[in-house]
Amino acid sequence: MKKSILLSSILVLSLHSTAIKDIKFDGLIHLSPEIAKEIIGLKKGEEIDELKVDQSIKKLYQQKLFTDIWVDEKNGVLIYHCKEKPVVSRINIEGISDDKTDETLKKARIKKGDLFDESKAKNIKDNITKDLQSQGYFDSSVRVEQKEVNPGSVETNVIVNKGEPVYIKKVNLIGAKHFSYDDIKDSLANRQRQFAGWFFGRDDGKLKADQLKFDAQRIKEFYLKHGFLDAKVYPPYLKTNFSDYSAELTYKIEEGEPYKVADVDVQIDPSIANPKELKEEFKLRPNKTFDVTKLRSDMSKIQKAVSNKGYAFASIVPDVQPNKLNHTVNVVYKVQPNEKVFVNNITISGNSRTQDSVIRRELYLSEGEKFTRSDLVDSINALKRTGYFNNVQIIPKQIAPAKMDLLVKVDEASTGSIMGGITYSDGYDGLGVNAGISDRNFLGSGIELGTTVDYSQKRLKGSINFNNPRLFDSFYSLSGNIYRNDYDYINYKEKSFGGSLGLGRKIGRNLHVSLTYLYEDTELTDVNETLKNDIFYQEGRFKKSSFIPSITYNNTDDYYLPRNGMYASYSLEYAGIGGDSKFLKHNATMKFYHGFEDQIDYDLILRGKVRLSTINDKGFIPLNEKLYMGGYGTVRGYKYGWLSPKDEDGNLKGAKKMATASVEMSIPLVKSMGLRGMAFFDSGWTGENSFNDIKRSSYGGGVEWPKSPLGVPIQILWTKPINKKDDDRLHKIEFNLGRRF
Repeated sequence: MKKSILLSSILVLSLHSTAIKDIKFDGLIHLSPEIAKEIIGLKKGEEIDELKVDQSIKKLYQQKLFTDIWVDEKNGVLIYHCKEKPVVSRINIEGISDDKTDETLKKARIKKGDLFDESKAKNIKDNITKDLQSQGYFDSSVRVEQKEVNPGSVETNVIVNKGEPVYIKKVNLIGAKHFSYDDIKDSLANRQRQFAGWFFGRDDGKLKADQLKFDAQRIKEFYLKHGFLDAKVYPPYLKTNFSDYSAELTYKIEEGEPYKVADVDVQIDPSIANPKELKEEFKLRPNKTFDVTKLRSDMSKIQKAVSNKGYAFASIVPDVQPNKLNHTVNVVYKVQPNEKVFVNNITISGNSRTQDSVIRRELYLSEGEKFTRSDLVDSINALKRTGYFNNVQIIPKQIAPAKMDLLVKVDEASTGSIMGGITYSDGYDGLGVNAGISDRNFLGSGIELGTTVDYSQKRLKGSINFNNPRLFDSFYSLSGNIYRNDYDYINYKEKSFGGSLGLGRKIGRNLHVSLTYLYEDTELTDVNETLKNDIFYQEGRFKKSSFIPSITYNNTDDYYLPRNGMYASYSLEYAGIGGDSKFLKHNATMKFYHGFEDQIDYDLILRGKVRLSTINDKGFIPLNEKLYMGGYGTVRGYKYGWLSPKDEDGNLKGAKKMATASVEMSIPLVKSMGLRGMAFFDSGWTGENSFNDIKRSSYGGGVEWPKSPLGVPIQILWTKPINKKDDDRLHKIEFNLGRRF
């Protein structure tokens, strides 16, 4: 069609050999007439030349904006008639689940605003069909339809029929003598279908065609992990039966023999790192089977050591020297440090809400300073400990032999939450409502603000709190709260109000010290006659005025879900600076986290916590200041605060000593959602003057959602007390909102 248009244009022009008086365009949308004139290259005053006009049309076509172009000439005026391709204004896709729509359109390479033509439709079909085949669907069909919405714009409808999935009924490993399919299958993406493969945790056998070439590499990797340096794995052969959409997958393997490590050495400048000390940390050891993962681990240790000296772009080459006669191997790590590297520029991206200064104040790398790997890791961990981000990456980019730029890429988390609920107890408390609003990163400033209200027929609680962890982006912190609590208990009424104000300072990278002043005013009224002789239930008003110095160490690698590191804190509350309460309270807590993904290639996390609290009587200890065990934070499975010494009438009177210990295991359940399963074991000891007066333990498990859409952690736990007593009050199911381990 294009050729015929050009010929007809030339015939028209051949009748008029004259100068160009003007150039006009009809039908332009995406190009301005000025830009179009620049493209065609013709100017007023030039003589009309058939060849030049022909070339000008071709130049316009090269812009890939037009479906048709023709030229008229009237009295020396050239008129270019242009028919542009329509713009995609709306896209609909059928046959794909809603959660996969965006991903499918991305792979189809179509989006709103694209120009649409037949080649675009063909590309959409080809791309989606190819993607479905990579997922294991065969005989798929894709139809693309367009409907004009307005002149120049179309609605594009993509109708997808996935076809049938292919299932692998058998995987053959031809030539494998040392290992069976069961040994290797955990390394493969394509596995043979197991009995009841549809069941959770079983292999369904569904073909993943795009992973076939990588599975051959994974098998080779498996052999290298077990010392088979000469192993060869040939490309897979897939035999498919389209009558029932089943397949048999075959790999040809030449195993060779396993190699043992004869010697391991490292060649490095001793002024940069001590070779002997490095070798002591190596995982590859003489007389042990060669393992390529251990080789990589050793290289990572060397890289970390030299990076901490400023040699970020050091070259580490493993010289693997196999002896094919006795099947041993010598490994020499050759280290070329290159130049020391300095940070040139730091760019921050992904922070649509959080201020740049809030991110920069957590970085231990600055422009113009020497780069070290430990500073990089500490910066990432510090940012993740804030709780403002789901993920943090710091990506180095070499721009010169001794310079690098850093891209700090953050994925902001939901830090704000609005909560509300209705509660009902068929006992004393009756109907109740609660509500709360909080934000750990208010307006992206890094300041935490929150308020809660809890009301029922027998209680009214409210609080407002704030915390600025880096006052004016300095190392100082400021925090405080005010609260009011009214309780109408069976045997007495209690009203209290108070507040606190704390000033702290960060010391180094992981240490924080603070001093907090706390004031509380409590009044007891309507005390039952059975309690009036008890020193802890005397009617009247008493005040507490106390100072709380504290010290905290925290080098964990995340706020919501730490996988490595330690948290330790100690505080001493001295009450007696005025007021009626006079006591000393000690609180010590230590938490440990360890993730095993690097060791076992599975995201298993172990957590441990110990807590010790004591209170010394210096004149008067209010009942609500004593120690109570039971519930989340101490021993789960028992009613909150129920495990306490009691008086002769069975009333709780609190303890002066308490110690608890907890161990937890956490594993992934639904990775895409961040949902995890967990199991725990708790033990606790408490008493008036001894830790051994009351002993309780429990175990259980459940589901945790560390980064829930509410912006706070969620846990639902099933609990089982171990050594319960007849009068213990139990909680078989616990629901926790906003509490971390």
